[in-house]
Amino acid sequence: MAITVKSITDMFSKDVFTGKGVYCGKVADVEVNLTKFRLRSLVVEAARGSFLSSLVGGKKGVIVPYQLVESVGDVVIIKHITTAGIGEEPEHHSAPEPEPEGVVPF
Repeated sequence: MAITVKSITDMFSKDVFTGKGVYCGKVADVEVNLTKFRLRSLVVEAARGSFLSSLVGGKKGVIVPYQLVESVGDVVIIKHITTAGIGEEPEHHSAPEPEPEGVVPF
């Protein structure tokens, strides 16, 4: 099911929580696929002392593929992240623009 957003600027600075209610941080940026007019990923900046900051260590945050976004409203809800999903490199397919599969620390 597609999640629609009226304006991309509405995404910036929204709080991000996992599906289990754990606070991760704020949306710092978005990546857009201009050929398909779709959001590809969200850049989530880890808040100090948050669940996400403990997972990524010294990194600033993670890039979350938009497929992991469950809902967007006053806050953004993403699927719960575990350490197994952090740092996985997306698989390379023969398609010109593969979709990322795991969150990537930055």
